[in-house]
Amino acid sequence: MRNKAALFALCLAAAAPASAKAPLHEQPTVVNGFYAIGLADEVRKNCDSISPRWIRAYNYLKALEKWARDAGYTEDDIEELTDNDAEKDALEARIISDLAARGATPETPEGYCTVGREEIAKKTAAGRLLRAR
Repeated sequence: MRNKAALFALCLAAAAPASAKAPLHEQPTVVNGFYAIGLADEVRKNCDSISPRWIRAYNYLKALEKWARDAGYTEDDIEELTDNDAEKDALEARIISDLAARGATPETPEGYCTVGREEIAKKTAAGRLLRAR
């Protein structure tokens, strides 16, 4: 009887699908990448002395897409992420909250420049997407 139970468990394990991939919006590589892009975008929109590095940002976005494809995600998975308004809103809220905690708010616009210069100096992912003028 013990052998039948072990055989049954083995068959179940073999028949079970491989562990499903987490949705793209839960992948740390993707979350961190979009966070960096969003942070850089907020800084460049709110600080006249910092400009975006458009080509670098485009290449960074394409590298994230390539990472997703290499990790086994489909074009539909990628499109689903880019069309996910709830995730975009949640990320934007996180970025705005983080910026505010660092002193960057509409009431303190110089804070965006300070954050941008800090990111550039630290050579963070967001900082590499920005250029101080």
